[in-house]
Amino acid sequence: MQTVTLNVQGMSCGHCVKAIEGSVGQLEGINEVKVNLSEAQVEVSFNESQVSLEKIKETIDDQGYDVE
Repeated sequence: MQTVTLNVQGMSCGHCVKAIEGSVGQLEGINEVKVNLSEAQVEVSFNESQVSLEKIKETIDDQGYDVE
């Protein structure tokens, strides 16, 4: 299991949190997704043999947010 903290720009409300947690949480291999609005960060715990970090970033990007 690997845990990463991503800096994500464009999040501003509860809807943003639900959009990211919902979309990333549906990916196979995701253990936990935590969004911190005030820090503009998303912490993701995942099984790197099932899902890549690139796929997680792409999923967040697809929701309309910028991953740095």
